Amino acid sequence: MVTPHRTARPTSRGARVLRRTLVGALVMVVLVIGGTAFRVWQVARFDERRPVDIAVVLGAAQYHGTPSEVLEARLDHALELYRQGMVEHLVTVGGSQPGDAYTEAGAGKKWLAEHDVPRDRITDVDVGSDTLGSVSAVAELAEGRGWDSALIVSDPWHSLRAKTMANDLGLETWASPTRSGPMVQTRATQLHYIVRETGALLYYRLTHASAEVDGDSLG
Repeated sequence: MVTPHRTARPTSRGARVLRRTLVGALVMVVLVIGGTAFRVWQVARFDERRPVDIAVVLGAAQYHGTPSEVLEARLDHALELYRQGMVEHLVTVGGSQPGDAYTEAGAGKKWLAEHDVPRDRITDVDVGSDTLGSVSAVAELAEGRGWDSALIVSDPWHSLRAKTMANDLGLETWASPTRSGPMVQTRATQLHYIVRETGALLYYRLTHASAEVDGDSLG
């Protein structure tokens, strides 16, 4: 007895379109995330230093007026830019935690003054609990003082997001990332922060709000 040949049930056109749409969307998501991660890594590798109006030292933890290792690495880099004549003014930013006698900005100004930068060349902006808040305050200050261009001084992986925010706020900005400090010591650390900054930058681009990244001053 011959068994009748069964024909495969044709897949409906709607199902095929849905499958292709889902695959296309997945590919787009992967490309966007991968492209953003590449840009975080790419900007981190280059120092865009050039003569500008100000260098902006983004805040990090301080302890009773003494900068943490992360903040000191940023301050030391900004001091180098100042001594090279890249900038005439340094701007330190960052608020304080409850109970602190110093703000991050104040601790930064104190450190720079102790390293022979004249106090009238340092402006401390002691507001902002995250990158966007701090950069917004700097952009407002720059507009009032006629400063049009800036170098962002932060950790390499943080540079693209901070630079993007500053440019969005109308301050022409380039990145001059640190090359020392805890954030650049191991490949595992570097990968960790590239992943975190990729997520934070995508969040900012979607919402124009700052992602809260606790414990490392990359908010």
